[in-house]
Amino acid sequence: MVKWKAKRTLLIVGEGADEVAFLRHVKQLYVERGCGLAVTIKNAQGKGAKHVVEWTIKQAAIADYDIVATLFDTDTDWSSAVRKLAERKKIHLLLSEPCFEALLLRALGQHPAEGTAAVKSQFAPFVGHDATNSQKYSEHFGKETLESCRIREITIDFLLKLLVC
Repeated sequence: MVKWKAKRTLLIVGEGADEVAFLRHVKQLYVERGCGLAVTIKNAQGKGAKHVVEWTIKQAAIADYDIVATLFDTDTDWSSAVRKLAERKKIHLLLSEPCFEALLLRALGQHPAEGTAAVKSQFAPFVGHDATNSQKYSEHFGKETLESCRIREITIDFLLKLLVC
């Protein structure tokens, strides 16, 4: 029996449960079993950009990953100091500007409303009002949608580049 070994390992930390659900959905779409890429997705449990980056640093220290990335909102606790910390630790930043829901609304060609609460309400129907369930992303965020938005959403483009087997 031949034992499978990953050629590359990737840790992606999502700011919260919604980001993690989306990342799991995208992983399921793009990363085939046995392709040579092992992807680990973890949840930083929110608390702003600084916390997410610091938490990612701690997780990356636990195991030896080839690539480490984090997906988080820039509307809370985001600064040049946080960016520099991430860069120093070689963490790839997947920025949701200003928030995750706005990023995905733009991916669908929608114009996000003003204010976080309004954006979340606008986004909710696209995931069946359950953004923490990875299966809810399949209807509106299939490969065709993700591929077509790569030109205008660099965060999606960079995420998909990280998932190349």
